[in-house]
Amino acid sequence: MSDFQRNPLPFMNKILVTGGAGFIGSNLTLELQKRHPHAAITVLDDFRSGSYKNLESFHGDVVARNLSNLDWAATFGEPTWDAIFHLACITDTTCHDQRLQVHDNVEGFRGLLEFTKVARIPIVFASSASVYGVTKAISRETDSPAPANVYAFSKVINENLARSYVRDYPHWKIIGLRYFNVYGPRETHKGVPASMIFHLARQMSQSQRPKLFKFGEQERDFIYVKDIVDFTLAAIHAKRSCIVNAGTGTPRSFNDIVSVLNKLLGTSLEIDYIDNPHTHYQPFTQADTTLLKSEFSIQSKYTLEDGIKDYFESGWLFQQ
Repeated sequence: MSDFQRNPLPFMNKILVTGGAGFIGSNLTLELQKRHPHAAITVLDDFRSGSYKNLESFHGDVVARNLSNLDWAATFGEPTWDAIFHLACITDTTCHDQRLQVHDNVEGFRGLLEFTKVARIPIVFASSASVYGVTKAISRETDSPAPANVYAFSKVINENLARSYVRDYPHWKIIGLRYFNVYGPRETHKGVPASMIFHLARQMSQSQRPKLFKFGEQERDFIYVKDIVDFTLAAIHAKRSCIVNAGTGTPRSFNDIVSVLNKLLGTSLEIDYIDNPHTHYQPFTQADTTLLKSEFSIQSKYTLEDGIKDYFESGWLFQQ
């Protein structure tokens, strides 16, 4: 993105979180509540990809509306927030309704940008590492996008929108974070799209042999949700508009996950390796975190072992 004038961040008295009932959104919302106890926090979510259970300890306001057809002015009057975190979208990568996913994910973001363009409120929005497509090497922000599904395509278009608005409003700060393979508390409601760490832990806790595609050597940049929340909060302090990878920079294998879980559960379950029926399966992800460190002065705190242990101790791994 183009450079943008360095302006100080306003004090966060009023905060909007779209998608705040979802997995990452709810963790972000509750951390904002913890760090800014006197702020008025509003969650905007239609609860298609979220759950009220994720917000049971939330003290703020909730507006249950679909962003893609929202009349922003009628709902909120004027855009008076000090910061906006935009995480709302249809996150299910197995959704085959291309029109629905592109329309809701893109038009929801477009409507937000149109409503706030005059006020130029700082926005951090969720993009995805899926914009890189099927990769076998480290992913850098300068790589050309190659989305392998419609979800990833919608994220590419949102990034394009952000760049366009920054060109037209050069003093506006809009930050996009390409989240890599996130896992952690409050993902239970996602079902099948929840992380492999979640699903493997559920299998193994019931003494079932963990199932992996042959031979479990596929590697992912697994990033704990607490790190992602820290990255997202750091992004609002960025000095310029940019698109940044949000990962650990260290890929780990599915075999590694099973090894960590066996130690935590006190089991020695052998892996059941099965054939992979997916022709476009992602064999590898790894974030280049150079820009993350230089722009936000931050890096991940949790190794895979630390993250899974914290997830295990949180109790969320086995909640229904």
